Amino acid sequence: MESISVFDIFKIGVGPSSSHTMGPWRAAQQFVAACKRAGVFGRVTAVRVDLFGSLAKTGRGHGTDIAVMLGLAGEDPVTCDTALIDSKIAAIGTNKELVLDGERPVPFDPARHIVFHMDRALPFHANAVTFTAMAGTAVLAEETYYSVGGGFVVQEKASAESVREVKLPYATESAADLLRHCQETGLSIPEVIRRNERVWRDDVAIDAGLLKIWRTMEECMYRGCHTDGELPGGLRVTRRGAGLNRKLIGGASYGSVDEWKRAVKFAPKDFQSTLKWVSCFALAVNEENASFGRVVTAPTNGAAGVIPAVMMYYALFCEDPVKGKDAAIVDFMLAAGELGTLFKKGATISAAMGGCQAEIGVSSAMAAGGLTQVLGGSAAQVCMAAEIAMEHHLGMTCDPIGGLVQIPCIERNTMGAIKAITAANIALEGDPSKAVVSLDGVIKTMWETAKDMGTKYKETAEGGLAILNISVGISEC
Repeated sequence: MESISVFDIFKIGVGPSSSHTMGPWRAAQQFVAACKRAGVFGRVTAVRVDLFGSLAKTGRGHGTDIAVMLGLAGEDPVTCDTALIDSKIAAIGTNKELVLDGERPVPFDPARHIVFHMDRALPFHANAVTFTAMAGTAVLAEETYYSVGGGFVVQEKASAESVREVKLPYATESAADLLRHCQETGLSIPEVIRRNERVWRDDVAIDAGLLKIWRTMEECMYRGCHTDGELPGGLRVTRRGAGLNRKLIGGASYGSVDEWKRAVKFAPKDFQSTLKWVSCFALAVNEENASFGRVVTAPTNGAAGVIPAVMMYYALFCEDPVKGKDAAIVDFMLAAGELGTLFKKGATISAAMGGCQAEIGVSSAMAAGGLTQVLGGSAAQVCMAAEIAMEHHLGMTCDPIGGLVQIPCIERNTMGAIKAITAANIALEGDPSKAVVSLDGVIKTMWETAKDMGTKYKETAEGGLAILNISVGISEC
């Protein structure tokens, strides 16, 4: 098994999709770097991009073509100015030229040099992209990459993901392993995972890195709660996060993320209002995601709103812990991140392989476990909460209308968040020793369900809700 860090599960990037946007973007960057290593970069006169399987079928709606152009041009999803994405892509289309890695101009017509193979898939994974660099008619370099979910990328020459030569003190391949480590050491799940993370970075870097990710989530929620209008893509979906925020917060005045959080914290907290706030947080994130905004994979972009919504619920509506909210937020992310690695190792976090159970289901399970952890649950209760959340997402299909990460994706994040909170509360009052279904059992069941699921329900926009509204006018779909 590959040693996976929590920072591999939580990654800062750009929407709308981790597998269809961030993965191809990273693959494009890797291809440019490979051309440089091979010493052929300075001879490249043309680049061709071939998209296969789900990347072809829903690539336009997910911005795969935009992502590969940005990656080839040397833009990075962590640092790029998202406000300039539209103008940069427009310039490539108008000038019919792309500057590779910001250094080497080559002729590039998106309509001709990006090919969507709608009727062809490659065997290793449903999300495949091949890059070819040419010098005249001669092929200088050609590489195929697979975007396997959550922004993870696999290069074709490897039979499986390249395993990093890292020995973790508490390696886990299953929830049973994780619980055994906790039982034998007397450590909590975050304490066990922190010891693993120290293989890559010290405690200061762990805390600072996770709090930076949390801050990115907060800023994303804030932008989404203060941006009106329609989402791009042709479905004419109206953004709802900002309107709901205004209604719930009343006449409070503020001018920053932290002032907004204080205003939310002291707004009315009846049960109905709390539910609406959780939905507001999730809507805000995924409306930003659908607009090529900066988000955090958690563990994917399509499910990016679930964990931030539950974390904000905890930060604003739950009692302050003895050791402080920042420390608790870090523990939440360490526990949730580890649960995400268990699903990645034992099943999948790719909707193109497992349907939406692999995205919203996994994110809900991660959020449930993280919330249970910071509310005082035991390691067994954390795993119990994750199992409960996933159990009630089993079989969920991925059927985005028009291949856009909007309907039903955005609302599904609100459902995943609420289910996570409910699962945590059930687990906190439950006895894990009496549970009939284990977390490992539900992960195995999820993977078997994924393999049995029809291809048309796996992010191809060929079944379910995706074809219900086929008569709706959708641009470029």
